[in-house]
Amino acid sequence: MERFETLRATAAPLLRDNVDTDAIIPSREMKAVSKSGLAEGLFAGWRYTTIGGRDPEPAFVLNRPEYAGAQILIAGANFGCGSSREHAVWALLEYGIRAVLAPSFSPIFYANSIRNGLLPVRLPAASIAALAAEVEADSSRSTLTVDLATQRVASSSGAVHEFQIEPEAREMLLEGLDAIDLTLKHRAEIAAFEARDRRERPWIYLE
Repeated sequence: MERFETLRATAAPLLRDNVDTDAIIPSREMKAVSKSGLAEGLFAGWRYTTIGGRDPEPAFVLNRPEYAGAQILIAGANFGCGSSREHAVWALLEYGIRAVLAPSFSPIFYANSIRNGLLPVRLPAASIAALAAEVEADSSRSTLTVDLATQRVASSSGAVHEFQIEPEAREMLLEGLDAIDLTLKHRAEIAAFEARDRRERPWIYLE
């Protein structure tokens, strides 16, 4: 998966609590078990004027010109709740979103994000409100910098918000490792264990 180190990009505010995975990618928009072809259906229920249609809803944040090309989403609490569909993360990534900032996330969505290269940043509600207010007040200040190495989010005004992330999750994102890649970093130890175990319990390896 793609590494995440430092991202400086436009941030779009979507301050709705309890945005579930069916809102992120409605089930009708999932045509196959695939990571591709999902961006068009991202937030389809809000992004388009009619169900199943493709006429943009001008008021929806991702359709507003000042947030064109947004790669950062500023969201409300419990983002990604509902079903465990991994398509929600895939749709966000294919659209171009690389980081979501929110006070809290559904645990399954959070784990899916880490394993696919999307950075979920947990910040206090006050920090989320401050970032969203700055972005909404002046479109020239809609750029944020998310630095995973230092675990900081910086706004255009210079305000800095620190965040915490689990060491293993940080390692996976910084190095672009999925769960299998992370395990294979210990291939030498695994091979040594197997060799020792083969000597000590040869009957286990009889073919």
